[in-house]
Amino acid sequence: MDVDHQVLTEIQACLGESFVKTGADTEKYLEDFWGRARGEAICVALPGSTQDVSAVLAICHKHKIAVFPQGGNTSTCLGAVPDTSGRSIVLCLSRMNRVLAVDPVDGSLTAEAGCILADIQAAAANVGKLFPLSLGAEGSCQIGGNVSTNAGGTAVVRYGNTRDLVLGMEVVLPDGRIWNGLRTLRKNNTGYDLKHLFIGGEGSLGVITAVSLKLFPGLGSMTAALISFDDIANLTAFTEPLKRAFDTSIIAMELISGSEVRIVKAIYPDIVVPYDEKVGWFLLVDLAAGEQDDISDRLQEILGTAMENGQISDVLISSNESQRAAIWKLRHTVTEAHKKYGMGMSHDIAVPIAEIPRFLQVARQKVDEAFAAAEVAVVGHVGDGNLHYNVMFEKSRWESLSDPLQTRRDVFKAIYDIAAGMNGTFSAEHGIGALHVAEMKAYKPVVELEMMRGIKALFDPDNRMNPGRVIPA
Repeated sequence: MDVDHQVLTEIQACLGESFVKTGADTEKYLEDFWGRARGEAICVALPGSTQDVSAVLAICHKHKIAVFPQGGNTSTCLGAVPDTSGRSIVLCLSRMNRVLAVDPVDGSLTAEAGCILADIQAAAANVGKLFPLSLGAEGSCQIGGNVSTNAGGTAVVRYGNTRDLVLGMEVVLPDGRIWNGLRTLRKNNTGYDLKHLFIGGEGSLGVITAVSLKLFPGLGSMTAALISFDDIANLTAFTEPLKRAFDTSIIAMELISGSEVRIVKAIYPDIVVPYDEKVGWFLLVDLAAGEQDDISDRLQEILGTAMENGQISDVLISSNESQRAAIWKLRHTVTEAHKKYGMGMSHDIAVPIAEIPRFLQVARQKVDEAFAAAEVAVVGHVGDGNLHYNVMFEKSRWESLSDPLQTRRDVFKAIYDIAAGMNGTFSAEHGIGALHVAEMKAYKPVVELEMMRGIKALFDPDNRMNPGRVIPA
């Protein structure tokens, strides 16, 4: 019996044949969300418990088989599909989807890694609490993947990244050993805080099987303001007064270019856009503070001054939840619109907040000079300095390029070089996966890579956990 068949037989004996997929049943697990990459695997294992995960990893450890952990498979960086060798398994945690405990007094929630993010949000809301992590894929992404990639989302300006929301975790190490660190303590100063090695580790050091999360008081009523303006240089002039006036009441601060709105409208014409599509920029601000009328009055006062000064051209303030939801629908439809529109090169960059206007001006000039056939569409979390800078080619324009692969490389390098030159980063919230390993080598200091390789070698000396991801060879 060859090794691959032996591995398959042992995993089937461990989990039961119905929870080990092979052949055509594996297809949806082998391709990434965008349809850009497809891998091969001996099988897809669907464990139902931490003990199952432990047993499967022990089998793979014994036979030196690579393991590609997978959650909701919503990665934008090719981080959750196997390579093309076929000498691996996909370990999908979707069956491990339970909320294990909710404690409103402690302000904590514990869930299995396969729990859908939206289900965690709902479980918190059921006891009057908030779990603030929010992203466009929240109806399908899983909390284990969110933690493994240190997901960002729209509420970072108020609550921080996923890293700031994790109190404890349970992890299965590459050899099958289980580390139970499911504590909900806010203070535990007893040596190295090991959970932070796995947060953002993208499954390269072990498999997160459960997490304990921090909950917050519910927000009550919310108000959204959609502000239109034409000159990106004016951004700081009116956002700084907003920050001073509302402070931690600001839950989100999202920048959307007018070109982004036009692309969304081209694909989804039924989406309500309450402004002239020729407007250069929109800023979406989400607020939770006091009574809604008070919020509206204060917003009108601050933004009225900005309008008088010519810094903004218009503002829409939601008066009820349905209006707020309509404004947010524009923001949350961006990814699907890009997928259907054409070839988009999305840059998940971050720069210091004060550098955002300069970055946008310098990057636009570079694109106009070097990639005349491209459109620039921007959406980003300006409250924390993270921009999704999308260089878009409509399908016919992309197909007419003489060397599209080289164009793609040139676009990415141009934008990343600009961000790096402003003390920024090429990956703010999406992670590295397989897509950005070359950028790690190009932009990370040698000493950082040496430390990362040392940690990887300690936990996974055979390089079997999500190989080819995160750390360059």
